Amino acid sequence: MAVKNILEEITRLRLARNWSEYQLSQASGISQSTISSWYSKHQTPSVPSLEKICAGFGITLSQFFAEGTDPVSLTVEQQELLDSWSRLPAEKRKLVRELIQNF
Repeated sequence: MAVKNILEEITRLRLARNWSEYQLSQASGISQSTISSWYSKHQTPSVPSLEKICAGFGITLSQFFAEGTDPVSLTVEQQELLDSWSRLPAEKRKLVRELIQNF
């Protein structure tokens, strides 16, 4: 089993959301200079930093490291919904959760 390239995965998730490094820094609470330095110095983020990155993306560490063959199965509709959710800023996620809870 190959080890996942963490920086490549962060880039993939960021680009899937059409986010700049600045937008990722805003969502995760990690400075843009720190994120940029990971790439320029080819450093792997610490686990606490990676947890913040995942929280910014709206995913868990488990989801971050999941491979295509992992036993997680979503329908196309569920995946589209999760992708849309992940692109929402935190305040809009809160509004959506409140709306759903009021149904």
